[in-house]
Amino acid sequence: MGTVIQLKNQINNSYFDLKNSVEDKLVLVEEKIKNKLYSEIDLVQKISDYHVKTGGKRLRALLTLGSSKLCGYLKGGRDINLAACVELIHGATLLHDDVIDNSNLRRGKKTPNFIWGNQSSILTGDYLLSRSFEMMVEDGNLEILKLLSLTSTKIAQGEILQLQHKEEIDMLEETYLKIISSKTATLFSAATKVGAILGERNNKDKEALEFYGNNIGLTFQIADDTLDYNSEINIFGKKTGNDFYEGKITLPIILLFQQSNESEKKELINFFNKDIRTRKEFAIVLKLMSKYKIISQCYKKAQHFINLAKSSLVVFKKSKEKEILENLTSFSLERSF
Repeated sequence: MGTVIQLKNQINNSYFDLKNSVEDKLVLVEEKIKNKLYSEIDLVQKISDYHVKTGGKRLRALLTLGSSKLCGYLKGGRDINLAACVELIHGATLLHDDVIDNSNLRRGKKTPNFIWGNQSSILTGDYLLSRSFEMMVEDGNLEILKLLSLTSTKIAQGEILQLQHKEEIDMLEETYLKIISSKTATLFSAATKVGAILGERNNKDKEALEFYGNNIGLTFQIADDTLDYNSEINIFGKKTGNDFYEGKITLPIILLFQQSNESEKKELINFFNKDIRTRKEFAIVLKLMSKYKIISQCYKKAQHFINLAKSSLVVFKKSKEKEILENLTSFSLERSF
């Protein structure tokens, strides 16, 4: 157990090292988000305030600030503005996601759509997205405007692709990767590339950070999907089973279905064809996961993207900022919160 705690502390430190390195600017990002979401419409204000208070790791904002610092952007507030912009895009997608998935809880709290209804939640998501576009325009850089607007387009396409393959238990792994690349990784890659643009770096550096962010995002999502089926996850503090109960087809289920025998395949098809799945059925799936060692297979695939992320930073000179971003790759795979 001591080794596990040691590992947890080391992994968490990589996140807090990044957070501490840009702490002064992260405070201003929070203020910027709060100010930008002010509305004279009472319901919009209530939902926005509630959504902001639910928090989150602000990882995308941290990546924007960290990559900006790596690339030498130290003075001025453009990184603060764009980190807030990236977080608003992320916030909008969460509001929309919860409606699409019919989710009642996120981060242990009731979702806005559960409290105020789907229509209000969707429109507030649109409001966040509109505010983010205002901030892109305020920045005035056409390259950044093009990058972040294209990112928003890709996220929407990823949502539609996921909807198109909903409950498709024989989904190809390639399709899954396309979905998470669009839905999750594209915003990570935009966040890190913004830093290189602000630092006025060459195309090689921009592409390196974009590649880094993309692979961090893929790792992050694969890890998140895998945690949902990890029976040992109590040591990392996250509840399991949410994706299963919502009927989401993610990498663990895709790999399990591919490797199961015919009777097990029929059982899995039956589970995911139902409107409601039970704890007993989840326990059966966990046993099958253990039988075929699915969790370790998922982590092995995620490790591949970690290696790609780390290798992409080789173009940058040795520095504290580079070391922090290198270490962060482990957090994306094995975080405890």
